[in-house]
Amino acid sequence: MAEVQAWAADLRRAGRRLALVPTMGFLHEGHLSLMREGRKRADGVATSIFVNPTQFGPKEDLSRYPKDFEGDLAKCGSAGVDVVFAPEASTMYPPGYETYVEVTDVSQGLCGERRPGHFRGVATIVTRLLCMFRPDVALFGEKDYQQLQVIKALNRDLHLGVEILGMPTVREPDGLAMSSRNAYLSSEDRKRALAISRGLGAAQALYRSGTSEASALTEAVRRELRAADLREDYVELVDAERLKPVASVQPSQPARLLVAAFCGTTRLIDNQPIGG
Repeated sequence: MAEVQAWAADLRRAGRRLALVPTMGFLHEGHLSLMREGRKRADGVATSIFVNPTQFGPKEDLSRYPKDFEGDLAKCGSAGVDVVFAPEASTMYPPGYETYVEVTDVSQGLCGERRPGHFRGVATIVTRLLCMFRPDVALFGEKDYQQLQVIKALNRDLHLGVEILGMPTVREPDGLAMSSRNAYLSSEDRKRALAISRGLGAAQALYRSGTSEASALTEAVRRELRAADLREDYVELVDAERLKPVASVQPSQPARLLVAAFCGTTRLIDNQPIGG
């Protein structure tokens, strides 16, 4: 930890910009797109690889999370990353550790309701990484949209002074949002999972044809989930910043359609901007 802090401090002293890309590893093109964007926006790029135990619930299998550390290092190198920080859990949470960060509003509902404690763990580890590296910019994917809003809130409220940049979801050629958890899907489930992006596309098309009511837009998604026998966790239309449910899309208020569904035993999330 001291070594990476010293590297970041040297970069700052030289008046150079630093970009940080926090990850949990098992990297895919979505992660690499963040790293390449960080390379464009800064002189140095750091990536963390840390499967954070505090953001897993008691019924979620932390030990099952996919890992490929050697492959991750090679991918980081190809994306122009200068430093990879891959600590042990005991480094980040040593004996006696007792400080946690909780964002109380925007973390409510959606994944915050279905995964109690998840965003407390996310907020804590991201705050620690931002304080450790003190980057000029930190990059996150919009696929984890509620997480992105939680991170923006903690950065604002704690005056950390980091530019938090959300980057568009990177998708497979057939539309499936890239996710480390896609590795859990069987070949058949992989095909069924396309119902999520297909439903979001149907809702977007419906909105463009003149329908703005939340009930109709969410039903367009649910119809696709049912057809593929995916189990809905939630389908909600919310305002894009505070994530509060809205009854319809208003021209002056950007909205976001968020989905979580189970394909077999694998929980997948995705989202789509609507209007604005």
